[in-house]
Amino acid sequence: MSAPSHKKPAARAQLTLEFSDNAKLAGLAGAHQKNFVRIEQKLGVRIAMRGNLVGIEGPSDGRERAASVLRALYARMEAGETIALPEVDAEIRFTSHEKAENPGNGLGTPAIKTSASRTVRARSPAQARYLDMMRSHPLVFGIGPAGTGKTFLAAAFAAHLLYERRIERIILSRPALEAGERLGFLPGDLREKIDPYLRPLYDALFEVMGEQCARLMEQGTIEVAPLAFMRGRTLSRAFVILDEAQNTTTPQMKMFLTRLGEDSRMVVTGDPSQSDLPSAEAEGLNGALRILSGVEGMAVAQFSDADVVRHALVGRIIKAYDDAGKAAGTLRTLRR
Repeated sequence: MSAPSHKKPAARAQLTLEFSDNAKLAGLAGAHQKNFVRIEQKLGVRIAMRGNLVGIEGPSDGRERAASVLRALYARMEAGETIALPEVDAEIRFTSHEKAENPGNGLGTPAIKTSASRTVRARSPAQARYLDMMRSHPLVFGIGPAGTGKTFLAAAFAAHLLYERRIERIILSRPALEAGERLGFLPGDLREKIDPYLRPLYDALFEVMGEQCARLMEQGTIEVAPLAFMRGRTLSRAFVILDEAQNTTTPQMKMFLTRLGEDSRMVVTGDPSQSDLPSAEAEGLNGALRILSGVEGMAVAQFSDADVVRHALVGRIIKAYDDAGKAAGTLRTLRR
């Protein structure tokens, strides 16, 4: 019997990146190198930093994806952006197989400026396509579950157009419909009564515009109103957003869409599985998608639980409810 051979284990393949600024590289790594740890967990690699060099060990595909993520994040650092885990997760999404098929959906997608001190970037390939549709179509539907950024990105793009003076005002609307509850009498004047229904739109605007949002609302440049108040209006030189569109009836949806005036754009967002209508069906939203299919100037951005950017657990919650709904044979699942 021949003696067993003693071969040295092959050295693990390593890819080394060199960066010009040690301070920026340390900021990229994050406190306790938490950003590097996230990349390691997601891509199955090992990352080591020494001076201005970063070594990446692991499978070939993982090494290349990690290198792409690090280069993109470093470019953001050089542009003055702050890097945290959401930005790391976003760049990891952009290195997916989908990005390889659509290179234009990655870092090449420019940030949109929403005010003098604020910028917003897409955080997933689906969000990048959504922004592209809003740039090129006067009417866009954003369809998908909670947490995918449908309303936030629409508000951000509206703020961007306002900042560039390509529109004169922003109008946000949603149906004033109770989500399966009975609130009864609400005290206060008309605005105080409807504010609870419109609070999510206020939150989105304040997040992308900051303190100037309140001033623009006082001036009437930004208007937030219930859907019922849209009847009879012609909305010109405006960016108009209809949120929670799954709670509209067919007549309401037709009324809203026909408000579109000269040099205006519209975005309609909703999740057909979350309708609070008595029929539990998103008749207005589903009907519009069916009737307007193929109409020139209209585009539909579809999101899924894989596109959730709010919190990693939200995506898993949505998928669990979807799976439970399918197993029970139900047509409606709760996603909030």
